[in-house]
Amino acid sequence: MVNPIPSRRTFLGDSALIAGSAFCLQNTGVSAMASPLENQEARKKLLQQCLGGPWPEGVPLDAKVEKTEQKDGYQLIRVNYLVEPTERIAAWLLVPDKVDAKNKAPGICLWHQHAGQYDVGKDEPAGVRSPNYGKMHMTGVALAKEGYVVLCPDAAGFGERNSRSVPGIKKVLKGGELERFLFGKYVTEGKSLAWKNILDMKRAVDYISSRPEVVAQKLGCYGHSMGSTHTWQIGPWEPRLKALVGNCCMPTYQAMERTNLLHCFPNYVPGWKVHGDIPDIVSLIAPKPLHLNFGETDDGSPIEEVKAAMPLIKKAYETMNAGDNFSWFIEEKTGHVLSDEMWKRTKAHFAKHLNS
Repeated sequence: MVNPIPSRRTFLGDSALIAGSAFCLQNTGVSAMASPLENQEARKKLLQQCLGGPWPEGVPLDAKVEKTEQKDGYQLIRVNYLVEPTERIAAWLLVPDKVDAKNKAPGICLWHQHAGQYDVGKDEPAGVRSPNYGKMHMTGVALAKEGYVVLCPDAAGFGERNSRSVPGIKKVLKGGELERFLFGKYVTEGKSLAWKNILDMKRAVDYISSRPEVVAQKLGCYGHSMGSTHTWQIGPWEPRLKALVGNCCMPTYQAMERTNLLHCFPNYVPGWKVHGDIPDIVSLIAPKPLHLNFGETDDGSPIEEVKAAMPLIKKAYETMNAGDNFSWFIEEKTGHVLSDEMWKRTKAHFAKHLNS
């Protein structure tokens, strides 16, 4: 029996709709007399306060290799490491054949999609299983075959992290209930789920940069859908990432309000609407090379706001003397997918910035 592809919004019915705003920074304390870098740092400070404050210093990874399988053109290695002192997560590492400590390769962190696939997580991009989308999002495998070392971790609430139990309590939280719980937990702690995701992604970069097969100065990241959200959220905070690609997800609070759009929880940064909108967060990635793909008919990123945002993000790059480091592609008559042309441009971006 073929598993039905879940609706992109089915799993979001319980999400909170946050009112939108025009994406222009307000109430930021940004000075016309300051340099672009000084203004960017001021905006980042505000964003960090909204997210939940500084991230803690990373504990030792205490990384372990669990098993290794030889695949067609690469090794699939199951690893685990600490993201917090009492939280260990599993991930898939894909190492191309002929890449080793003497023959190093660039590394790419790959953030998986949401799609209501709470039990799948990292398995899809790593090529382990894709119950609903075939090979479309087995992008970790595709990048490994392009010669990159690829790390695919589970996001909080997904894959092997899709369960929360408490001793003596019968109820076990999974799926959408666990996602809601995590969102509420971090908000009530004065943080956000986005803050937690960024912390975990920083640990993923710690891990991939520690691998002997990886050129630590040539790291990138890629994500589709929620993975794209993760890409532009980690972008401002991780200087070790030298090339970033987001596929089919950059909503705006303005578009959410205009279209009654419910989105996945990491998109909601408490208090940020006072200062700006999501494109203002994306702008803070400058000057690091960033490419974004969109489908013209994708209801998760309403195209009217996407088209309005692109020149503004480009301008932010230009003020950092890095206009050539930002690019985007909108594919006509295309929805929430990874098309051949989107993938072609993704590969070209990584080749330009990681292989040169």
